[in-house]
Amino acid sequence: MSVWKKVASAAGGEPEGAWDLSYAYYDPPASLAWDVSTMYKTPKVFSVAAQESTPQGLFFKPDGTKMYVIGNSQTVTEYNLSTAWDVSSASYLQSFIVSAQETQPTGLFFKPDGTKMYVIGLTGYDVNEYDLSTAWDVSSASYQQNFSVAAQETQPSGIFFKPDGTKMYVIGYVGDDVNEYDLSTAWDVSSASYLQNFSVAAQETLPTDVSFKPDGTKMYVLGFAGSDMNEYSLSTPWDISSASYVQNRFIGNSPAGFFFKPDGGAFYAVDFGYDTVEQWTLGGFSVFAQESSPTGIFFKPDGTKMYVIGLVGDKVNEYDLSTAWDLSSASYLQNFSVAAQELNPTGVFFKPDGTKMYVIGLSGDDVNEYDLSTAWDVTSASYQTSFSVVYQDNSPEGVFFSPDGANMYIIGVQWKRVTQYYPTTAWDVSTASRFSFDEFSVSAQELDPTGLFFKPDGTKMYVVGTTGDDVNEYDLSTPWDVTSASYLQNFNVEVQAPSVEDVFFKDDGTQMFILDLTDRRVYSYTLGPQ
Repeated sequence: MSVWKKVASAAGGEPEGAWDLSYAYYDPPASLAWDVSTMYKTPKVFSVAAQESTPQGLFFKPDGTKMYVIGNSQTVTEYNLSTAWDVSSASYLQSFIVSAQETQPTGLFFKPDGTKMYVIGLTGYDVNEYDLSTAWDVSSASYQQNFSVAAQETQPSGIFFKPDGTKMYVIGYVGDDVNEYDLSTAWDVSSASYLQNFSVAAQETLPTDVSFKPDGTKMYVLGFAGSDMNEYSLSTPWDISSASYVQNRFIGNSPAGFFFKPDGGAFYAVDFGYDTVEQWTLGGFSVFAQESSPTGIFFKPDGTKMYVIGLVGDKVNEYDLSTAWDLSSASYLQNFSVAAQELNPTGVFFKPDGTKMYVIGLSGDDVNEYDLSTAWDVTSASYQTSFSVVYQDNSPEGVFFSPDGANMYIIGVQWKRVTQYYPTTAWDVSTASRFSFDEFSVSAQELDPTGLFFKPDGTKMYVVGTTGDDVNEYDLSTPWDVTSASYLQNFNVEVQAPSVEDVFFKDDGTQMFILDLTDRRVYSYTLGPQ
C-alpha cells in the first residue's frame, strides 16, 4: 500500500485558469518582447517554392491561422496554418494574381479585419488597394485604386499601416528611408498625403521591409545589405522623426519581408534566396553566458531568485529578480559547483525555506543533498549525502519533493516514468525508500521526459520532455500518490522551446516557466483568461 502525505491547499478559491493548461498562453515580459536581442531562430521553416520562386513580402492573419506571401510570381498566396503561428503547419490554399496592377510586387499588408489588402512594388511605384468581399479570402479580392509614392521612392520594397488606418509607411531601396503618410480617410490610400521621412542608411542601405510595434513606440527595418533586423525607439508614437536607433540582430541569408506576432513574442522572415518562411522566437531570458546546456530550473517561492543547472558548467547558477517572477528583471549573481558529486547534472530542487538543495544527474544516477548555511545563497552550500536511483532509472532527469519533504519523486528517460520515494526523516535523502509499484509511466505522452513539477497540494502533476516539446498535465485522485495519476491534457511550447528540459510554476499556478536546451533560454507563460 502506498504511503503519501497530503498537504492542504491554500484557503479560498484559485484564480481563473490557474494550474489549467487549457488556459496557458505564451506571455513574454514586456521589456523582452519586441527586443531583437532576444531573437532566436527556431527549427520551424516552411518552403513556399511550390508556389513562389522569389518571395518578397509576408503577412499573417491576427490569430495566426493564415499566412500570405507575395513575390515575383505576381500573386498573393494564401496558406492555412493548422497550428496557429506555427509555420511548419502551413498548407497551400489559394492565390490571387496582382499582375494587372504590379508586375514586381515587393510588399503586402492587410487591414486588421481582413477586408482590405494592399500591394506595393517596383514597377508601378504605387500602393494598390483591394477590397475583399470575404474577409481574409484572397480569391474574393477586387482592385479599387492606387496611390503613387514615386515622388518619395522609386523602388518601394515594404509597406505598413498604423492599426487605425490613419497612417501609412513605405520603405525602399533608393531613398534608404521610411516615408510617413497621413490618410485623411482611414484605409483609403487615395486620401494619403506625404508627411516626412526618416533615413535608415546608417544601418541599412538596401532596406526590404518595415514594421512597427502596435503602440507605435518601436520601429523595425530589415534589409539585404546587413542581413539583419534593426530596432528603433520612437519617443513620440508613430512619429518617425522621433526615431532613434537601438540595436540590431543578424538574420542571415536573404531576408526580404517579415512579420511580428502581435504580442512581440515571435518573428517571421521570408527568404527570397531559399524560398522559405523562417520562424524566430523573442522574449526569452538567456542563460547562455552561464550555461550552454541548461537542464534544470527552480525559483525561490517568492519569485525573487531563479536557479539554473546544466551539463557543461556543472554548476548551480543563481539569479536575482528585482521584480518577482519577471524574467526581464533577472540578473546573474553567483554559482556553486557540483562537479565533485555530479559531472552531468540534470535537475535541481530546494527545500521551501532555502536551507537545503538537491541535485540529480546522469553521472552518479543519484540525488545529492546539500545544506545551505545562508538560505537561498548557493555559495554557502556544503555537500551532505546522496541517494542512488540507478536501479529505478539510469538516466534520471528531474527531482521533486512534496512541501513537507516526506515524498521524493524522480523522472527519467530509461523507463519514462515517475518514481516515488519516502524519506523516513523529512528532507534526508539517505533515509529514502520505496515501494516496488509506486511509479507512473508517462511513455504514452512523452518518450524523453526531462522535467517534473507538482501542484502544491499534490493533486496535479506536470511532465515535460524533448519528444513532444509540450507540458503534460495529470490529475492525482489521491494527492501525492503517483499511482493515482491520470493524463488530462497538454500544452505545446515548441514554438518557443524546441528542446524542453524543465518546467516550473509560480506558487498560485498563474505563471509557468519553461527551460529550453537548444536556445538556452527561459520562457514565461500565463495561465488565465486572455
